[in-house]
This record gives sequence, structure tokens and C-alpha cells, in this order.
Amino acid sequence: MPDTITAANTDIITDLGQLEALYGVPGDASTVKEVPHITAEYRAMIEASPFLALATAGPEGLDCSPRGDRPGELVRIADPRTLLMPDRRGNNRVDSLRNILRDPRVALMFLIPGHGNALRVNGRAHLSVAPALLESFVVEGKAPRSVIVVAVETVYFQCARAVIRARLWEPEARVAPGSLPTPGRILAALSQGEVGGEPYDSSWAARAKETMW
Repeated sequence: MPDTITAANTDIITDLGQLEALYGVPGDASTVKEVPHITAEYRAMIEASPFLALATAGPEGLDCSPRGDRPGELVRIADPRTLLMPDRRGNNRVDSLRNILRDPRVALMFLIPGHGNALRVNGRAHLSVAPALLESFVVEGKAPRSVIVVAVETVYFQCARAVIRARLWEPEARVAPGSLPTPGRILAALSQGEVGGEPYDSSWAARAKETMW
């Protein structure tokens, strides 16, 4: 009888040599696009983006946080090697911020509605509460409580294959309203009805309007 554990292990990639043999060498277009600073072309993409995903790492594990704001204010380019991201109001879990304090490595992926290519930035971050910096990000009279300052290490665009496969910007690919559980329903299910429910959902629009910034 064959050793099923050994047989199963032959289907698992365990070293870089196996991986490189499977995928080969990346082409020039995959490598020349990566630079250690923000170019004029990459600046245009950053300034057009209203949304990014922020990835961080800490002792408890990994975190990936959605960030959204007005194009040009989602992330401000201080110079070709520095990005400034206001920490707008959220759920106060501050998972990303906790991680940055203990491990400064961050990864950002920008998306632009209607545009196939994503933009990726890797670097190291710290948190600033400098009054003048916070004041520069005031919206509707409200300043962020901190600003994430990212020292850029690598910048490159991600080709459009993933967005095309996902049909991300195609209207007919949108999920029908009401077809997924609402936040209120999820909270009620997880708390045995003590949190959330229909009142949470019905009050969301007004609550969001008052607490957006």
C-alpha cells in the first residue's frame, strides 16, 4: 500500500526551486515597472484613486483594511518617497495602527473605478499627530486623529487581468441589493440578538452621515 502522506507531499511546493521551475522567469514588463519612488505616471494613478487596501502585520497576525476618501485626499503625496494617509473615522478597532506601532512594514493597493490596472506601494510607516498635519486634512470641520506617514520603498502597477476576470467595474456584474445579509443581521446572529438587528440597519444612513469624517 502506498504511503499516502508521502504521496500527498509530492503535490505540495516546499521550496523556491520548485516554485521557479513551475512559473519560470518573469518578463521585462514585470520587473522594469517596479521603482523605489513615485514617478509622474504613478502619481497620476494615486491622485485618481478613491480607494485602497492597507495591509499590515503584527504579533497577532495580519490585517487588511479598506480605506476610502476623495481622490487626491485618500493619500497625499508629500514627495516622491513619502505618502500621507489621514486615518478617517472607522470602527475604532485600530488594528492597522496597532500593527504599525510594532511592525512598520505596510503594503497599499490602490484601485481606480473604471480603470483596470491597480497600483501597489510597499514601504514602512509611522503615525503622526502633528497639529499642523492633522489640520491640513480637515474635512467638514473634522480632522483625523492621526496620519499614517509611509516611507515608500517600492511602487509598481498590477496588470488588469484580475479586474477583468472579476468584471469588477461592469454594471451587470453587481450584486443585487438585498441579496446578502445586512450588517444588522450579521451582528444579531453573532450576538444572539443583543447587538444589531433591524434598528442598526435602519439607522445606518443617518449615523453614517453624522460620523463620516
